[in-house]
Amino acid sequence: MMNDNQPLKRQSLADEVAGRMEQQIRSQYKAGDQLPTEPELMQHFGVGRSSIREAVKILVNKGMVKVQQGVGMFIIATEPVESLHSKLRNAHYQDLNEVRLLLEVKIAEKAAMHRTAKDLAKMKSFLKDRARFAKEDKKDETIQADINFHSTIAEASGNPILIDLYKTIATHMKQSFMDRYKDCSSFRNTQEMHEGLLESISEKDPAKALIMATRISTHSK
Repeated sequence: MMNDNQPLKRQSLADEVAGRMEQQIRSQYKAGDQLPTEPELMQHFGVGRSSIREAVKILVNKGMVKVQQGVGMFIIATEPVESLHSKLRNAHYQDLNEVRLLLEVKIAEKAAMHRTAKDLAKMKSFLKDRARFAKEDKKDETIQADINFHSTIAEASGNPILIDLYKTIATHMKQSFMDRYKDCSSFRNTQEMHEGLLESISEKDPAKALIMATRISTHSK
């Protein structure tokens, strides 16, 4: 049981409880240990169930605690773990772009094997938008159409982890694209390569899709 009898401030109870729990996890627990139950924590801190649940959620988001429904709450780490979103938000463009390009090559190969007619229709629509907006030199719209095109390829890959990773990366890349590209010339120059990528996915040719995605990634560095 946690031992801490300091009075709690009545403002932001969940944050206060989370802070106290974090301190105690560091000093009294090790990875794999089980935390007290919700009722025990409620009694210990003198707060309601909602404050305890919110505090636990804060610790879960910090990568310190995991909740197993029907079993209990367990320590994963005794120090906060930087979240993926935080790492991506603070990453340098080159590091972030390297990960994006690696993912695009793999999702293209997978998409060629698993794509559906519905996936292809979405890809064609976004690629058409990409070409039109780039021709009109509408940077914001071109960048969004490019992201939508590659995100649809990720969806077609059929791998939920790749899908989530790519969409997370793309979200953080958008502003970097806005800052990096002054106009749409680079997007116009790679339009034909993107059309070749779409063709290889349409033909269900993973080897060709990998090659086309690699060409695009090499050009985009």
